[in-house]
Amino acid sequence: MALAKVVLTDYVWESLDVEKQTLAGLADLTALQTKTPAEFLGQAADCDALLNTYAGPITAADMAKMPRCKIIARYGIGVDTIDLEAATAAGIIVTNNPTYCIEEVAEHTMALLLSAARKITFYDRTVRAGTWAVPPGKPIQRLAGSTIGLVGFGNIARQVAVRAAAFGMKVLYADPFVTQGQFKEPGTKVELAELYKQADFISLHPPLTPQTRGMIGDEALNSMKSNAVIINCSRGPVINTDALVRALEAKKIGGAALDTTDPEPLPNPHPLRGRENVIINPHAAWYSEQAMVGLQAGAPSEVKRVLSGEWPLNVVNKGVKGKSRAGL
Repeated sequence: MALAKVVLTDYVWESLDVEKQTLAGLADLTALQTKTPAEFLGQAADCDALLNTYAGPITAADMAKMPRCKIIARYGIGVDTIDLEAATAAGIIVTNNPTYCIEEVAEHTMALLLSAARKITFYDRTVRAGTWAVPPGKPIQRLAGSTIGLVGFGNIARQVAVRAAAFGMKVLYADPFVTQGQFKEPGTKVELAELYKQADFISLHPPLTPQTRGMIGDEALNSMKSNAVIINCSRGPVINTDALVRALEAKKIGGAALDTTDPEPLPNPHPLRGRENVIINPHAAWYSEQAMVGLQAGAPSEVKRVLSGEWPLNVVNKGVKGKSRAGL
């Protein structure tokens, strides 16, 4: 029996031993380092499965050029690189990896929040530059008693809520898909406009969809407190970057702490770089040695299940069941 063909569009780790071991005896792995479908379709045209990290967007037209592809398995949580409706129509199962870095992103969110609140990165820079003084960082407000607003109340946001509450913060959240009291984690549900109005720290946790792309724009920013700090460990395009720059220049908000930006990487020079009230990280919130194990194992295991005739664990486009190319 001929082995299936699995194409890996791109990856950010050193070894592919996990993938090779997971698919051993079932599929041959073709590993690429691409950014767009145009770069990987030459190899993926006859693939049975596609492993995907960042390369995209993968559209209906791209899927039509992969007539044998049964599954597109994303290594991460978000699936904004894939047209889900097109995949369902084409009979392609799409999976993600929803739990591998929940703790890491929640921890990183709090790290950015604390760094912004206590001016940690600012003071580090001033000390390295030769200044040993407290006054340049003033004013600093006590974190206990302040309000964090969580945009979205999914797995990660709820873990942020637990951590923020432990610091004595009041927790608000806005999420149209969650009802008050649905989860045990602390938080009071409010409308989004009210969250913007009340929160001292606004932490973004929505998926990137057409509805959430650019949702933090001029209108949202203008409705926030003048001391509000925006924290983004979700997806960069949730924030309209130009609007954020305008708000910072006009001192409409207090600052931003960004693990994700739009675009990535952020160009150099860029108006967000060099601002004392902006912290920028290189999309690192997901990472820990423990998370890497879960990340690398998730997608290949889903491909293995589909190629073995099993329904995968984390299907995003559930409407594909019963009409998939895999016959599942």
